Amino acid sequence: MKLIWAAALAAFIAIAQTPQSFRFVLLGDRTGETVPGIYAAVWKELTAEKPAIVVGVGDTIQGLNDATAEAEWKQIPHPPIPFYQAPGNHDIWSEASEKLFTKYTGHPPHYSFDYGPAHFTILDNSRSDQFSAAEMTYLEDDLKGHADQPLKFIVSHRPSWIFNAVIGNPDFELQHIAKKYGVRFIVAGHVHKLAHAEIEGVTYISMQSAGGHLRDSARYEDGWFFGYDVIEADAHGAAIQIKEMGGRTTNLSDWGVAGLIRHSP
Repeated sequence: MKLIWAAALAAFIAIAQTPQSFRFVLLGDRTGETVPGIYAAVWKELTAEKPAIVVGVGDTIQGLNDATAEAEWKQIPHPPIPFYQAPGNHDIWSEASEKLFTKYTGHPPHYSFDYGPAHFTILDNSRSDQFSAAEMTYLEDDLKGHADQPLKFIVSHRPSWIFNAVIGNPDFELQHIAKKYGVRFIVAGHVHKLAHAEIEGVTYISMQSAGGHLRDSARYEDGWFFGYDVIEADAHGAAIQIKEMGGRTTNLSDWGVAGLIRHSP
C-alpha cells in the first residue's frame, strides 16, 4: 500500500510541475548564404522574450563539406535556452554530417518530445524535397503514441507541403495524418520567407529567416525579413506573434501565402 501511495504522489507531483501554459520561440534558418551578425542579434532579442524552449527549423551551419563541418559546429555558441532543432540540408547531407548533427544538437535526425500540453514531432527531410515513406511511418507511429497530448506540432526543414498549401489542396499524406491525429501546426523553413496557410483546421507556417540571406524582392511585405515567432501555448491552442528583428510585430493571421495581407491594429 505504501508503494501505491508513493507512486500516486510521484505522479501528482509530476503533473503539478508540468506547465499548463508556456511561451516558446520558433526560429528560422541561420544559413544559406549567411548574413553576418544577424543570428546572434536574433538570439539576443528572443532571449529577452524569456521563452521556455526554442524550436528551430534547421540550417544552423553552412555545411555541405565533410572536411569543415565539425569546425563549423564548434563555432556555434551554446544556446542559453533549451533548443530543439530539425536538420536542414546545410546540416545533414552525408552519413558523416548526420553523426555531427546528432553530436552537436543532442538529437537524432528525427525525434519527438513533450513540453507541457504540447507534443512536438521533429521530422527529417534534409536530403530530399519530400518526406520518405519511412519518415511518414515514423510520424504516424509517434502521433499514435502521443494521442493524449492536446496540442501537436510537426516541424521539419523543407516545406514539403508548400505547393499544396499555396493552392489549398487537402489531398496529400501529411495533411491526412495531421487531421487523423489532431495536429494543429506544421512548421518549416528553408525558403527564408514568412508565409501562412490554413487547410481544414491545420495551420502551415513557413518561417522567416534568422540569418540566411533574403531572396526575391527582399521586401518585408512579401515575407522577406529577419526575425522569429513567439508562441503562447496551452492545451486549447497557440497564439502566434511574428517578430521582425528590431522592428514590427504582427499576428500570424496578418499573413497569407504570398505575404502580408493586413496590418495588426
